[in-house]
Amino acid sequence: MTTELSRKFEDPNRGVYFIGTTPPKSSIDDDKLNEIGQKLLDRLGQIEVDGLIVYDIQDESSRISKPRPFPYMETHDPRAWSKRLQQLAIKPVITYKSVSSRSAKEFDQWLNSAWDEYGIRDIVLVGAPSSDGQIVLPLSKAYQTLAQNEHAFNLGGVTIAERHAQKGDEHLRLINKTISGCDFFVSQAVYNPQATLDMLSQYARACRDKGEEPKRVILTFTPCGSIKTLEFMEWLGISVPDATKHRIMDAESPLDESIKICRSALEQIIEVALPLGIPLGLNIESLTNRKEEIDASINLYKLLKATLDLKLAEQNLI
Repeated sequence: MTTELSRKFEDPNRGVYFIGTTPPKSSIDDDKLNEIGQKLLDRLGQIEVDGLIVYDIQDESSRISKPRPFPYMETHDPRAWSKRLQQLAIKPVITYKSVSSRSAKEFDQWLNSAWDEYGIRDIVLVGAPSSDGQIVLPLSKAYQTLAQNEHAFNLGGVTIAERHAQKGDEHLRLINKTISGCDFFVSQAVYNPQATLDMLSQYARACRDKGEEPKRVILTFTPCGSIKTLEFMEWLGISVPDATKHRIMDAESPLDESIKICRSALEQIIEVALPLGIPLGLNIESLTNRKEEIDASINLYKLLKATLDLKLAEQNLI
Protein backbone atom coordinates (compact mmCIF):
# COMPACT_ATOMS: atom_id res chain seq x y z
CA MET A 1 0.00 0.00 0.00
CA THR A 2 1.21 3.50 -0.82
CA THR A 3 0.65 5.89 2.09
CA GLU A 4 0.80 9.68 2.06
CA LEU A 5 4.23 9.52 3.68
CA SER A 6 5.61 6.81 1.40
CA ARG A 7 4.73 8.97 -1.61
CA LYS A 8 6.67 11.87 -0.10
CA PHE A 9 9.59 9.60 0.79
CA GLU A 10 9.90 8.55 -2.86
CA ASP A 11 10.75 12.09 -4.02
CA PRO A 12 14.52 12.54 -3.42
CA ASN A 13 14.31 16.25 -4.27
CA ARG A 14 12.35 17.15 -1.16
CA GLY A 15 12.91 16.84 2.57
CA VAL A 16 10.43 15.28 4.98
CA TYR A 17 9.90 16.85 8.38
CA PHE A 18 8.61 15.43 11.66
CA ILE A 19 8.17 16.23 15.33
CA GLY A 20 8.83 13.33 17.69
CA THR A 21 6.72 12.86 20.81
CA THR A 22 5.96 10.29 23.51
CA PRO A 23 2.51 9.22 24.72
CA PRO A 24 1.42 10.75 28.05
CA LYS A 25 2.03 8.84 31.26
CA SER A 26 -0.50 6.05 31.84
CA SER A 27 -1.46 7.68 35.16
CA ILE A 28 -3.07 10.59 33.25
CA ASP A 29 -6.85 10.20 32.89
CA ASP A 30 -8.29 9.62 29.43
CA ASP A 31 -10.43 12.75 29.59
CA LYS A 32 -7.28 14.90 29.77
CA LEU A 33 -5.60 13.34 26.72
CA ASN A 34 -7.35 15.51 24.12
CA GLU A 35 -6.30 18.60 26.06
CA ILE A 36 -2.67 17.41 26.10
CA GLY A 37 -2.79 16.52 22.41
CA GLN A 38 -4.25 19.90 21.51
CA LYS A 39 -1.59 21.67 23.55
CA LEU A 40 1.08 19.84 21.53
CA LEU A 41 -0.59 20.73 18.25
CA ASP A 42 -0.99 24.37 19.29
CA ARG A 43 2.80 24.51 19.65
CA LEU A 44 3.10 23.06 16.17
CA GLY A 45 0.66 25.60 14.74
CA GLN A 46 3.51 27.94 13.82
CA ILE A 47 5.41 25.33 11.79
CA GLU A 48 4.71 23.11 8.80
CA VAL A 49 5.24 19.40 9.40
CA ASP A 50 4.75 16.31 7.25
CA GLY A 51 3.76 14.28 10.26
CA LEU A 52 4.47 13.20 13.82
CA ILE A 53 6.51 10.33 15.24
CA VAL A 54 5.17 8.59 18.36
CA TYR A 55 7.70 6.59 20.37
CA ASP A 56 7.14 3.34 22.22
CA ILE A 57 8.96 3.99 25.51
CA GLN A 58 10.43 0.92 27.20
CA ASP A 59 12.33 0.38 30.43
CA GLU A 60 15.91 0.17 29.12
CA SER A 61 17.61 -0.43 32.46
CA SER A 62 19.05 -3.74 31.17
CA ARG A 63 21.10 -1.79 28.62
CA ILE A 64 23.17 0.22 31.07
CA SER A 65 24.25 -0.04 34.72
CA LYS A 66 23.90 3.69 35.45
CA PRO A 67 20.61 4.82 37.00
CA ARG A 68 18.16 6.53 34.64
CA PRO A 69 18.41 10.35 35.15
CA PHE A 70 14.64 10.67 34.72
CA PRO A 71 12.51 7.86 36.20
CA TYR A 72 10.88 5.43 33.77
CA MET A 73 7.09 5.71 33.71
CA GLU A 74 4.66 3.63 31.72
CA THR A 75 2.73 5.50 29.06
CA HIS A 76 -0.59 5.20 27.29
CA ASP A 77 -0.66 2.83 24.32
CA PRO A 78 1.32 4.45 21.46
CA ARG A 79 -1.32 3.20 19.00
CA ALA A 80 -4.10 5.06 20.81
CA TRP A 81 -1.96 8.21 21.10
CA SER A 82 -1.11 8.02 17.40
CA LYS A 83 -4.77 7.71 16.45
CA ARG A 84 -5.71 10.66 18.68
CA LEU A 85 -2.96 12.88 17.24
CA GLN A 86 -3.81 11.88 13.69
CA GLN A 87 -7.43 12.84 14.27
CA LEU A 88 -6.52 16.13 15.96
CA ALA A 89 -3.79 17.16 13.53
CA ILE A 90 -5.12 15.53 10.35
CA LYS A 91 -1.49 14.58 9.72
CA PRO A 92 0.16 11.18 9.24
CA VAL A 93 1.79 9.61 12.30
CA ILE A 94 4.68 7.14 12.34
CA THR A 95 4.24 4.77 15.28
CA TYR A 96 7.18 3.00 16.93
CA LYS A 97 6.73 -0.55 18.15
CA SER A 98 9.13 -2.39 20.47
CA VAL A 99 8.84 -6.07 19.53
CA SER A 100 11.14 -8.07 21.80
CA SER A 101 8.73 -8.88 24.64
CA ARG A 102 5.88 -10.44 22.60
CA SER A 103 5.53 -13.72 20.74
CA ALA A 104 5.15 -13.73 16.96
CA LYS A 105 1.44 -14.51 17.38
CA GLU A 106 0.94 -11.59 19.80
CA PHE A 107 2.85 -9.27 17.48
CA ASP A 108 0.67 -10.36 14.54
CA GLN A 109 -2.41 -9.54 16.62
CA TRP A 110 -0.86 -6.16 17.47
CA LEU A 111 -0.39 -5.45 13.76
CA ASN A 112 -4.00 -6.33 12.93
CA SER A 113 -5.31 -4.19 15.77
CA ALA A 114 -3.01 -1.28 14.81
CA TRP A 115 -4.37 -1.36 11.27
CA ASP A 116 -8.06 -2.08 11.91
CA GLU A 117 -8.75 -0.27 15.20
CA TYR A 118 -6.21 2.55 15.22
CA GLY A 119 -5.78 3.36 11.54
CA ILE A 120 -2.00 3.01 11.71
CA ARG A 121 -0.24 2.68 8.35
CA ASP A 122 3.35 3.86 9.02
CA ILE A 123 5.46 2.03 11.62
CA VAL A 124 9.04 1.67 12.86
CA LEU A 125 10.00 -1.60 14.56
CA VAL A 126 12.51 -1.50 17.42
CA GLY A 127 14.42 -4.49 18.77
CA ALA A 128 15.59 -5.25 22.30
CA PRO A 129 17.54 -2.44 24.04
CA SER A 130 20.34 -4.93 24.77
CA SER A 131 21.21 -8.60 24.31
CA ASP A 132 20.80 -9.12 28.07
CA GLY A 133 17.49 -10.32 29.40
CA GLN A 134 14.83 -12.40 27.71
CA ILE A 135 14.15 -11.66 24.03
CA VAL A 136 10.93 -13.41 23.07
CA LEU A 137 10.84 -12.07 19.50
CA PRO A 138 14.09 -11.02 17.79
CA LEU A 139 13.77 -8.14 15.33
CA SER A 140 14.55 -10.44 12.39
CA LYS A 141 11.58 -12.67 13.31
CA ALA A 142 9.36 -9.62 13.74
CA TYR A 143 10.18 -8.58 10.17
CA GLN A 144 9.22 -12.08 8.99
CA THR A 145 5.93 -11.91 10.91
CA LEU A 146 5.18 -8.51 9.39
CA ALA A 147 5.96 -9.79 5.88
CA GLN A 148 3.39 -12.57 6.37
CA ASN A 149 0.73 -10.21 7.73
CA GLU A 150 -2.11 -9.31 5.38
CA HIS A 151 -1.65 -5.54 5.86
CA ALA A 152 0.89 -3.55 3.82
CA PHE A 153 2.44 -1.16 6.35
CA ASN A 154 4.92 1.51 5.31
CA LEU A 155 7.87 0.15 7.30
CA GLY A 156 10.82 2.01 8.75
CA GLY A 157 13.83 1.00 10.82
CA VAL A 158 16.10 2.60 13.40
CA THR A 159 19.71 3.50 12.63
CA ILE A 160 22.29 4.17 15.35
CA ALA A 161 25.50 5.84 14.21
CA GLU A 162 27.09 5.22 17.62
CA ARG A 163 26.78 1.50 16.96
CA HIS A 164 28.62 2.02 13.67
CA ALA A 165 31.41 3.87 15.48
CA GLN A 166 31.85 0.83 17.74
CA LYS A 167 31.23 -2.08 15.36
CA GLY A 168 31.61 -0.60 11.87
CA ASP A 169 28.66 -2.53 10.45
CA GLU A 170 25.64 -0.23 10.73
CA HIS A 171 25.57 0.25 6.94
CA LEU A 172 25.16 -3.51 6.56
CA ARG A 173 22.30 -3.45 9.08
CA LEU A 174 20.57 -0.86 6.88
CA ILE A 175 21.04 -3.07 3.81
CA ASN A 176 19.65 -6.10 5.66
CA LYS A 177 16.72 -4.10 7.05
CA THR A 178 15.94 -2.93 3.51
CA ILE A 179 15.88 -6.58 2.39
CA SER A 180 13.46 -7.20 5.31
CA GLY A 181 11.13 -4.50 3.97
CA CYS A 182 12.28 -1.18 5.45
CA ASP A 183 11.71 1.80 3.14
CA PHE A 184 13.11 4.50 5.43
CA PHE A 185 15.24 4.91 8.54
CA VAL A 186 15.09 7.18 11.59
CA SER A 187 18.35 7.97 13.36
CA GLN A 188 19.09 8.29 17.04
CA ALA A 189 19.65 11.94 18.07
CA VAL A 190 22.76 13.35 16.40
CA TYR A 191 25.43 15.06 18.52
CA ASN A 192 28.43 13.32 16.97
CA PRO A 193 28.15 14.11 13.25
CA GLN A 194 31.34 12.25 12.35
CA ALA A 195 29.82 8.92 13.37
CA THR A 196 26.79 9.68 11.18
CA LEU A 197 28.99 10.78 8.26
CA ASP A 198 31.03 7.57 8.40
CA MET A 199 27.92 5.41 8.53
CA LEU A 200 26.09 7.23 5.70
CA SER A 201 29.15 7.24 3.47
CA GLN A 202 29.62 3.47 3.85
CA TYR A 203 25.88 2.93 3.38
CA ALA A 204 25.91 4.86 0.09
CA ARG A 205 28.94 2.87 -1.14
CA ALA A 206 27.26 -0.42 -0.21
CA CYS A 207 24.11 0.62 -2.10
CA ARG A 208 26.19 1.61 -5.12
CA ASP A 209 27.95 -1.77 -5.10
CA LYS A 210 24.55 -3.49 -5.10
CA GLY A 211 23.20 -1.19 -7.85
CA GLU A 212 20.47 0.13 -5.53
CA GLU A 213 19.33 3.60 -4.47
CA PRO A 214 19.81 4.48 -0.78
CA LYS A 215 16.65 4.70 1.32
CA ARG A 216 15.64 7.91 3.02
CA VAL A 217 17.34 8.65 6.34
CA ILE A 218 15.43 10.86 8.79
CA LEU A 219 17.93 12.54 11.11
CA THR A 220 16.84 13.17 14.70
CA PHE A 221 17.96 16.28 16.59
CA THR A 222 17.12 17.47 20.09
CA PRO A 223 17.99 20.59 22.08
CA CYS A 224 19.90 20.29 25.35
CA GLY A 225 19.61 22.96 28.03
CA SER A 226 20.85 21.37 31.26
CA ILE A 227 23.35 18.95 32.74
CA LYS A 228 20.51 16.57 33.58
CA THR A 229 19.31 16.52 29.96
CA LEU A 230 22.90 15.91 28.86
CA GLU A 231 23.17 13.00 31.31
CA PHE A 232 19.89 11.60 29.99
CA MET A 233 21.14 11.84 26.41
CA GLU A 234 24.25 9.91 27.31
CA TRP A 235 22.18 7.37 29.26
CA LEU A 236 20.13 6.81 26.10
CA GLY A 237 23.34 6.02 24.23
CA ILE A 238 23.65 9.32 22.34
CA SER A 239 27.32 10.09 21.70
CA VAL A 240 28.30 13.59 22.83
CA PRO A 241 32.02 14.40 22.36
CA ASP A 242 33.69 16.03 25.37
CA ALA A 243 34.32 19.29 23.52
CA THR A 244 30.62 19.48 22.62
CA LYS A 245 29.58 18.84 26.26
CA HIS A 246 31.87 21.59 27.50
CA ARG A 247 30.68 23.96 24.80
CA ILE A 248 27.05 23.47 25.83
CA MET A 249 27.54 23.61 29.59
CA ASP A 250 29.98 26.56 29.55
CA ALA A 251 27.73 28.67 27.31
CA GLU A 252 25.76 31.60 28.64
CA SER A 253 22.69 29.96 27.09
CA PRO A 254 23.19 26.17 26.84
CA LEU A 255 19.97 25.77 24.86
CA ASP A 256 20.98 28.32 22.22
CA GLU A 257 24.43 26.77 22.00
CA SER A 258 22.98 23.29 21.52
CA ILE A 259 20.85 24.63 18.64
CA LYS A 260 23.97 26.05 16.96
CA ILE A 261 25.72 22.70 17.42
CA CYS A 262 22.78 20.85 15.85
CA ARG A 263 22.72 23.19 12.86
CA SER A 264 26.45 22.74 12.33
CA ALA A 265 26.05 18.95 12.54
CA LEU A 266 23.24 18.99 9.97
CA GLU A 267 25.28 21.15 7.59
CA GLN A 268 28.19 18.70 7.79
CA ILE A 269 25.90 15.75 7.11
CA ILE A 270 24.17 17.50 4.20
CA GLU A 271 27.51 18.20 2.50
CA VAL A 272 28.28 14.47 2.47
CA ALA A 273 24.83 12.84 2.15
CA LEU A 274 23.23 14.81 -0.67
CA PRO A 275 26.05 14.32 -3.22
CA LEU A 276 25.93 10.59 -2.37
CA GLY A 277 22.24 10.49 -3.30
CA ILE A 278 20.92 9.80 0.20
CA PRO A 279 17.48 11.44 0.63
CA LEU A 280 17.25 13.14 4.02
CA GLY A 281 14.54 14.10 6.47
CA LEU A 282 14.40 15.64 9.93
CA ASN A 283 12.81 14.57 13.19
CA ILE A 284 12.99 17.09 16.03
CA GLU A 285 12.19 16.04 19.58
CA SER A 286 12.43 17.33 23.14
CA LEU A 287 13.75 14.70 25.52
CA THR A 288 12.19 16.37 28.55
CA ASN A 289 8.91 18.09 29.38
CA ARG A 290 10.70 21.29 30.43
CA LYS A 291 8.93 24.20 28.72
CA GLU A 292 12.25 25.82 27.75
CA GLU A 293 13.41 22.71 25.94
CA ILE A 294 10.06 22.13 24.26
CA ASP A 295 10.05 25.74 22.99
CA ALA A 296 13.67 25.33 21.90
CA SER A 297 12.74 22.23 19.91
CA ILE A 298 10.30 24.33 17.85
CA ASN A 299 13.02 26.92 17.19
CA LEU A 300 15.42 24.12 16.29
CA TYR A 301 12.85 22.66 13.89
CA LYS A 302 12.43 25.98 12.08
CA LEU A 303 16.17 26.49 11.73
CA LEU A 304 17.03 22.98 10.57
CA LYS A 305 14.10 22.75 8.14
CA ALA A 306 15.17 26.04 6.56
CA THR A 307 18.76 24.77 6.37
CA LEU A 308 17.83 21.52 4.60
CA ASP A 309 15.25 23.18 2.33
CA LEU A 310 17.84 25.73 1.18
CA LYS A 311 20.46 23.06 0.42
CA LEU A 312 17.92 20.98 -1.50
CA ALA A 313 16.82 24.03 -3.49
CA GLU A 314 20.44 24.80 -4.35
CA GLN A 315 21.06 21.20 -5.41
CA ASN A 316 17.94 21.09 -7.58
CA LEU A 317 19.08 24.23 -9.44
CA ILE A 318 22.40 22.69 -10.43
